[in-house]
Amino acid sequence: MEIRSTTDDDFGVFVDTAHAAFGLFPGTPVEGGGLWWSALEPDRCLLARTTDGRPVGTAAAYPFELTLPGGNLVPVPGVTAVGVLPSHRRQGVLTAMMRRQLTELRSAGHHFSVLLASEATIYGRFGYGPATYTRKLTVERHRGAFVPPRARGAADTAEAAEAGGSLEVGGSIEVLRSSGCGEILEEVYDRYRRAQPGALSRPHRWWTLRAGQPPISPAPRYIALHRDTDGVPDGYVSYSLESGTLSVDETIAADDAVFTALARFVLGHDLVTRVVFKHVPPDHPLRHQLVDYRASEVSGDMDWLWVRLLDVPGALTARGWFEDGELVLDVEDPFLGEHGRHLLTVRDGKADCVPTDREPDLSLDVRDLGAVYLGGTAPSTLVRAGHIRAHHPDAATRADALFRTDRTPHCLHWF
Repeated sequence: MEIRSTTDDDFGVFVDTAHAAFGLFPGTPVEGGGLWWSALEPDRCLLARTTDGRPVGTAAAYPFELTLPGGNLVPVPGVTAVGVLPSHRRQGVLTAMMRRQLTELRSAGHHFSVLLASEATIYGRFGYGPATYTRKLTVERHRGAFVPPRARGAADTAEAAEAGGSLEVGGSIEVLRSSGCGEILEEVYDRYRRAQPGALSRPHRWWTLRAGQPPISPAPRYIALHRDTDGVPDGYVSYSLESGTLSVDETIAADDAVFTALARFVLGHDLVTRVVFKHVPPDHPLRHQLVDYRASEVSGDMDWLWVRLLDVPGALTARGWFEDGELVLDVEDPFLGEHGRHLLTVRDGKADCVPTDREPDLSLDVRDLGAVYLGGTAPSTLVRAGHIRAHHPDAATRADALFRTDRTPHCLHWF
């Protein structure tokens, strides 16, 4: 079997093979837009062929930036289009492609790679762990009134009650069509992702080609655009309305106040019986802001961004930290056949990570280190699950304190 990078000449073969692996058809690009694969770059795609030249497998990677805890922005490959023809599964094709890809990404200097898993059972064996989570929140509109914030003073609370449940957030909202405001959405999203741990960049190429899911794609959507008191756009929701259900593709907001203003807007929309927020962080406060906590229903609670560490010391020193301390991590990487023991020392928000012979505090698989890396999975959770071994009674507690973040990591971008 041969695995090599594609060229412009055989990119069409790559696209056809990737679709055949999933039983799909490439389709025809929409006028003025593109399909999800139109943003792929041939030299970042791998094509596996049999000895007689038949294409049987694909894997690719997009160039993104990932926002880490503490605000550092780092280049990261977003692995995608991984597939093997049904006729050649369980013959080592996927394993060979993953090993080739990870080796190349590490040689290029990347500390880690990320992906969205089509199936949760596939990528753990290659060292990926689920690092961010998302959920769907459905709110019955007629029960979607907001309660006055109790942390405000008595005068503010009385004013909020007279205003119908909460104080108005400064600024304004205007309704636009997604087809006519791509530049504004790109700017607002870019400011948002730079401040949100776990968020990925959306390269300009994606917006130009209209590759991906709404509001990037050509699919018609309305945009509720929020502007601050100076008229500067600082948030939006992308939504569609069908049969009384208003579906929000994504909510981008500079802060909780802007999110609340946008949520109140869609919950006040006419001819709507329910509002579905498709991607909400697990700890989002919206349910607590409603008069009726039971007016909202949580569903679709799932993993989103998976992280795979390629350089443990490099990854641990790249992110910011919010607690001083130290841990000895004994890390096993079965897929790449590697093992290392690292002393992680954190002082004043920065980490040092060096080899050590000291007894470990935690023993863990590289997939579990990927899961806890962004702060979206607590080390103690994986200790309780039987995946991480804590060698001391307080090791899990110390690890939780060290890996915690000031803000829950969340990723909205689909690739």
